[in-house]
Amino acid sequence: MVKDIMSKPALTVDWNKSVKEAAKYLKKIRRGFLVVIKRGKPVGVVSDKDFIYKVVAKDLKASKLKIKDIMTKHFVFATPEENITDVARRMIRNNIHRLPVIEKGKVVGVISLTDIARTSPEMLELLEYRLKMKEEPIVIREKYTSGICDVCGNYSERLENINGQWVCESCKEEMEI
Repeated sequence: MVKDIMSKPALTVDWNKSVKEAAKYLKKIRRGFLVVIKRGKPVGVVSDKDFIYKVVAKDLKASKLKIKDIMTKHFVFATPEENITDVARRMIRNNIHRLPVIEKGKVVGVISLTDIARTSPEMLELLEYRLKMKEEPIVIREKYTSGICDVCGNYSERLENINGQWVCESCKEEMEI
């Protein structure tokens, strides 16, 4: 379960802090990810990528910007009771390296690909395989295959590729409804 391997406490920053203050904090703690908080509730996330792409690359002044101006507002998260494999799949699907762990509207930790790799060597092999697949252009030659459904996670002898996902027959029917 996620709660068994997540890092805690989650490192957070108030959404009204300046980008410069947050960057100094990241440097001090030697991390690259913060959960953005507004009145004790998670409202976004900010990573080292946000600082680079949304501030440095645009040559903006960090002391004049607030974290709320550069944070990612729509973020993916996990819950403490979730299965690690399911969370790892979600991270891979969304190309995310870290997720806040939220329980009853409060941030209780963060789970990263590093946490998963450290505790589940077999998961590391899966992650490396998926990353390698992303580097090579995908050419789908078969209409059907067998394997694990990308939607429900169940094994099926007849998966069909729909919009880049291998989907079992029952999930395909639900998608069509």
